[in-house]
Amino acid sequence: MCRLLTLFFILAIPCTLFAAPPIIPAPPQLAAQGYLLIDAATGTVLVEHNSKQRLPPASLTKIMTSFVAASEIERGTASLKDSVNVSVKAWRMEGSRMFIQESTRVLVQDLLRGIVVQSGNDASVALAEHLAGSEEAFVNIMNQQASRLGMVDTNFANSTGLPDENHYTTASDLARLTVALIEKYPEHYKLYSEKYFTYNNIRQPNRNSLLWRDNTVDGVKTGHTDAAGYCLIASAVRDGMRLVSVVMGTQSEEARSTESQKLMTYGFRYFETVSLYSGNETLKKVRVWGGSHSSINVGLVNDVVVTIGRGARDSLAAHMDITNEIYAPLSEGQELGILSVKMNEEVLLSPKLVALNAVEQAGFFSRAWDEIELFFLKLFDGDPLEI
Repeated sequence: MCRLLTLFFILAIPCTLFAAPPIIPAPPQLAAQGYLLIDAATGTVLVEHNSKQRLPPASLTKIMTSFVAASEIERGTASLKDSVNVSVKAWRMEGSRMFIQESTRVLVQDLLRGIVVQSGNDASVALAEHLAGSEEAFVNIMNQQASRLGMVDTNFANSTGLPDENHYTTASDLARLTVALIEKYPEHYKLYSEKYFTYNNIRQPNRNSLLWRDNTVDGVKTGHTDAAGYCLIASAVRDGMRLVSVVMGTQSEEARSTESQKLMTYGFRYFETVSLYSGNETLKKVRVWGGSHSSINVGLVNDVVVTIGRGARDSLAAHMDITNEIYAPLSEGQELGILSVKMNEEVLLSPKLVALNAVEQAGFFSRAWDEIELFFLKLFDGDPLEI
């Protein structure tokens, strides 16, 4: 049996039960093969077009190349200070380059900047060979990481993004990868905001022009081949809200930037990220029967964050469904109910409510006394959850 407990939205906001929903216009339509805009905190899709269509990613590939490198460094199998010998294959790579020289040695930290800032194909191959022994072995790791991240429509054939019929991904998968990079490796992600990198006395700019146009943009990566067109993944933070946009297959460098700006402007203007509750925050103390303690703290494992139309906070409400009678023993993390977050009666989220602490079973006489107390409580229609 469950009992419905109601918690109205716990924020310093007016209590308006019949607030008019905000007016949100139709999203912009871009001149691109595929695009996507998401709230990084919640994964909510704000705008999409052909976001699950398999497309060539060009140098957007290098986000995964650097992701794998960051993962290997975290595991301790590589270091930023590692000295990498440049192979003939790496030196001969065509396309965008860092201009490393055959048989010279380059630090991993410099190769990463060559990949992220300069989009160097030579740097990508040199780092791949250093980390995995060969580019082919490194690509296998890339695909394993893609699988772990849930990139179900992705297959990598190289570390650079150079054209290959077996090298493809989607805007949706790239957004998933980008959010994972930002969240798992924030220090590494800072490289994506660097505007210039100089190596071998050659100073090259970051090709992401939004770093100059919008000071809220802090990454991430451009790409271009004839097959892929001009591509750009961008991320920006305003008022605590992080958006990630993916634009693939535009006609020019300028187009990929302006189309990305359209998405960002729309997302920040008409939506907001709202933090409702924190993980391990006590939302309710409820009665425990037959336990070494008479109450238990009930809350959530993770933070509860939602994306809503800007100005729609007054329409949010939260309701708790908690098991009517709770008996010890209870373990920390044990499920006790559900929290339903609603917007005008539409359920947005339903995370589990759990015990935030353990309660051991009491001795025989304490349990017997609790049974007597509970019997009379039910007899007089009392609330078995109240302390």
